[in-house]
Amino acid sequence: MGLLQSLNGSCSLRRTFALDLTFMQTLESMDFTNKRVILRCDLNVPLKNGEITDAGRILASLPTIEFIRKKAASIVILSHLGRPKNGFTSELSLTPVANRLGELLKDVVSCATDIAEAKKLAASRPGTVVLLENIRFFAAETSKDETERKAFAQELATLGDIYVGDGFGAVHRKHASVYDLPQLLPHCAGRLIYAEMRILNTLATDPDRPYGVVLGGAKVSDKIGVISNLLDRVDILAIGGGMVFTFLAAQGKEIGKSLVDLEQIPQVKELIVRAAEKKVALLLPKDVVMASEFSSDARPTVVSVDAIPADQIGMDIGPDTAAHYAAALQDCRTVFWNGPMGVFEFSAFAEGTRAIAQALADLPGLSVIGGGDSTAAIRLLGFDDEQFGYISTGGGASLEFLEGKELPGINALEK
Repeated sequence: MGLLQSLNGSCSLRRTFALDLTFMQTLESMDFTNKRVILRCDLNVPLKNGEITDAGRILASLPTIEFIRKKAASIVILSHLGRPKNGFTSELSLTPVANRLGELLKDVVSCATDIAEAKKLAASRPGTVVLLENIRFFAAETSKDETERKAFAQELATLGDIYVGDGFGAVHRKHASVYDLPQLLPHCAGRLIYAEMRILNTLATDPDRPYGVVLGGAKVSDKIGVISNLLDRVDILAIGGGMVFTFLAAQGKEIGKSLVDLEQIPQVKELIVRAAEKKVALLLPKDVVMASEFSSDARPTVVSVDAIPADQIGMDIGPDTAAHYAAALQDCRTVFWNGPMGVFEFSAFAEGTRAIAQALADLPGLSVIGGGDSTAAIRLLGFDDEQFGYISTGGGASLEFLEGKELPGINALEK
């Protein structure tokens, strides 16, 4: 068992790190005996027809919940699910999450509709675990008005004596339950946040080299900042997903009907020049998989990037590109991957993503899957979590950290 598996129970790691995270209190530093604990988790799991299709984030939260539960009088868990716009909606209720959590804890976990009900349920018996309904149903949670947010945090603070932050997937948000609430109570980081920060600190400051990063996904605008920051740190940077077509367009190539961000082309051109100046191996596709339409039934066609038909749309990196990327990564000691290489949800266009996943599974060094669609992809394609060094629960938070941005939810957990 790796170090971080012992920290959060949901991942493995092939080496240990001695980085300074003493700015955060840990679970072991707090006295939870007979205390009421407010625990911020990220239980934002995918649902289909009311059923959880991937319980990974619930499983990742269990070690912290179980540690606290052995000592505390009660735990009230706060979490979000999706992005509700106008209060309660049954499709984004946390009731299925409460039910699954109860099954895993072998106890009843009630889903409270409001703060008053959460208090009542939490006081019902020692060791009770209560899940407050989707925190984003409360408009003040995400309010831009600091006064409104802080007032809501004051209400939430009445639920407990200690705050534990463990919802890594939300720490890049300045929300009431993430940023304002911990400042009102004694607080510490849970197992998951501590593990995530150790990995990210390693990627940012002390990666074993060669260090490779694979970035995919649809939009260049989502990744332009992190690409720019990583050019000062990485040895290899491989680009995939829909955003490759903006890179190809920046090189003057025909891209057909493929996704393109015309406004980002000047910045992409600058990134290509910077990569060459810094001697970073910037890997771009040699071939791509095209289709006549965006459909699971569309017939795939593999073409050179110099021969993309004007009437087709890009759906995946091609087989030669996938093999080239995999070969380039095999000698890396550290690889971070965020974003699929193509439309992996359609089987005909999943092979590029599968090839990268296999390359990272075979990596002798540290492989880090950066959450979000990358995590969904490896599970959909049949890979086991244990085949990778670390699987993050927060794609957006990971990217913002690697971009050099501060994470409000982490700052709020400082001693």
